[in-house]
Amino acid sequence: MSDTELRERLAARFREVNGDHPMSAADDAYVSAQFAGLDAVCAGRGGGAAARRLMLEGRLPLPGYLRSDGTEMVPRDLFCLADAAGGVDGLEAWFTGHWADPAEGRAEWAAYLSGRYVCLRSVSPATIRRKEHLTAAIAAASDGPGAGPGPWAERLHALIDELDRLEPAFCAYDRLRFGGPTSRDLFVDAMRARFPRP
Repeated sequence: MSDTELRERLAARFREVNGDHPMSAADDAYVSAQFAGLDAVCAGRGGGAAARRLMLEGRLPLPGYLRSDGTEMVPRDLFCLADAAGGVDGLEAWFTGHWADPAEGRAEWAAYLSGRYVCLRSVSPATIRRKEHLTAAIAAASDGPGAGPGPWAERLHALIDELDRLEPAFCAYDRLRFGGPTSRDLFVDAMRARFPRP
């Protein structure tokens, strides 16, 4: 299969997962600042065509974004987890092994392969699990009986601040593909507006 065919198939797969939403100039600028083109990231690693095959085979995550010019945008550390696993062949077992429940590990692997973990500055089993813990803790704390100033507010803002450090800003395109507010909208921005820092 030619590289052109691989690009077309990968773009079609990306749209199956994310829908077909337009990228604005502001979206393109955000993505270009946060991510890198697939071919640039793959220099010295077999090239973009090899990575596209691995993505289509479900062995590497799909791109996080397709810029409006069609460039596949991926995290700069795309191969970091594969390297930690000893290579792409061991990545799935290494990744899913971070969850005690095999079904949960498989579900997180599927989510990872979708390329939609653009909600984290750096994607790893540890940051995925930490984000889940923080969003649950923020939701529980915000509805808890201790709402008000003092130690409760300090604990809540410590959780929000930690999530803020894990998550990027997102862009308007993300709200289209996720069908509504992002986790940052809900658990950082909205919580800071609802519970101003003392």
